[in-house]
Amino acid sequence: MKIGDDMPDNQEQFKNLLKKNGLKVTTQRVSILEVLDSRPGMHLTAEEIYDYVREKYPDIGIATVYRTIQVLSELNLIDKLNLDDGYVRYEISKGSKEEACHHHHHLICLDCGNVYAFQDDLLETLEDRIMITMGFQVADHEVKLYGHCKDCRANKSINI
Repeated sequence: MKIGDDMPDNQEQFKNLLKKNGLKVTTQRVSILEVLDSRPGMHLTAEEIYDYVREKYPDIGIATVYRTIQVLSELNLIDKLNLDDGYVRYEISKGSKEEACHHHHHLICLDCGNVYAFQDDLLETLEDRIMITMGFQVADHEVKLYGHCKDCRANKSINI
């Protein structure tokens, strides 16, 4: 799917989100949010975001994309991820969407390197217990689990 394909609702939502955060609404900012929103679970690098945005806006520069990503990340509109592959990756922040969102975590295959996102609230019980016993309120958490995906296990007959 290319940027702008059936995105008018999200575009308006992103414009409102930028205004609410005190940012000027620019084509670059909206486009980057659209790229990330339209590719859930892809965990894009800045260069990949740049390539997607250039499909619609060929004149955009890589420096503009980096600056925009930095601003959007500082405002928690996009999340910065380190999946231990040597790249900083980005995804739309759960706070960027109006609907309630569960925490999502990442499964990283040690064989093929694929990253799978999964959503679950299993750690909320732990967070509640930490609050009760320690008086520490967890604001957020990130979970990365490493292992072998179904396809790689089938290809290698790994029984883990």
